[in-house]
Amino acid sequence: MLYTEDHRNIMDSIRRFVSAEIDPHVDEWEAAEIFPAHDLFKKMGDLGFLGITKPVEYGGLGLDFSYAVAAAEALGYARAQGIGMGVGVQTDMATPALTAFGSDALKREFLAPAIAGDMVCSIGVSEAGAGSDVASLKTRARRDGDDYVISGSKMWITNGTQSDWICLLCNTSEGPVHKNKSLIVVPLKENGKRVKGVEVQKIKKFGMWCSDTAQIFFDDVRVPVRNRIGEEGMGFIYQMKQFQEERLNGAARRLACTALIEETAEYLRQRIAFGKPLLDNQFIQFKLAELKTEMEALRALVYVATQTYINGGEVTELASMAKLKAGRLSREVADWCMQFQGGMGYTWDNHASRAYRDFRLGSIGGGADEVMLQVIAKQMGLMSRG
Repeated sequence: MLYTEDHRNIMDSIRRFVSAEIDPHVDEWEAAEIFPAHDLFKKMGDLGFLGITKPVEYGGLGLDFSYAVAAAEALGYARAQGIGMGVGVQTDMATPALTAFGSDALKREFLAPAIAGDMVCSIGVSEAGAGSDVASLKTRARRDGDDYVISGSKMWITNGTQSDWICLLCNTSEGPVHKNKSLIVVPLKENGKRVKGVEVQKIKKFGMWCSDTAQIFFDDVRVPVRNRIGEEGMGFIYQMKQFQEERLNGAARRLACTALIEETAEYLRQRIAFGKPLLDNQFIQFKLAELKTEMEALRALVYVATQTYINGGEVTELASMAKLKAGRLSREVADWCMQFQGGMGYTWDNHASRAYRDFRLGSIGGGADEVMLQVIAKQMGLMSRG
């Protein structure tokens, strides 16, 4: 996949937005452990950034997924990765299934406001006892007339304290674990107030500080059956498809690690030790060259996976590879950049140390490295798919 001039124009617009509307505030948002999602998303919605791949009839731009990857890559240059993660949830994690399988009424009520930036949304899959093992989740929605009554909880919910609605994966029947789940749009707020039966508790994390994360509890929360996305019992399948866009989005955001390598090289060029710049050290030169080479290999993998996806090909293996490689490589880059910057790299507000904290999530969230390896091994025919 090669970016066209149109791709570059979108990337340039987002890079300018990052410089003007995000980077000047990230230190403040990191300290507050939250960024103002409603305000920021509204600005992004007004510029068309939240609906790049979404249908025009709901306010989107109607472009293919390669433009979403370009946008994610550009957003990855922000000085705090929690912003890109929060945006990625809105664009490529909570809304793809709604876009593909939701009713027109459901899309007009929830998708269109998300594209416009008038609503903030979340994806609800993980639970305290069911993270990467999606099939074992316990949250349940029982049918009561024209409503579902939802009980349970969800963990690690990005945008969780600010979300207006959540795309919730839960059990809607008994039976096989891959066929008893549905995706349901669950409002978390009505008229600015928390919906009855919903409780939200903020979680303090190691990194991604400016992205608010929560555990959300559901105590007999009533939702109309019409809020179900697509067919009952198809939620696991829909979510597996939704995961592919999530993983490619996350991998694309990691491509901006090249900026951290370049920033570190410039610091070392100016840092004099033993009478000469640290950058004159051949070990440092070779390590930075190796990291840049690995980054370009990751770029090629992300682009090939994206091209395969927009061409309608099976992308589970490639997306899992991209996610695995991005998670491991980004934390390696951050670790070496912090090491080479020495004491300055270890200070709290240093870009490398923040990247070290932020990028560590890449090998855990959205499917741990071990799960990605399992998926890849299954796709290779090395183990049973059962």
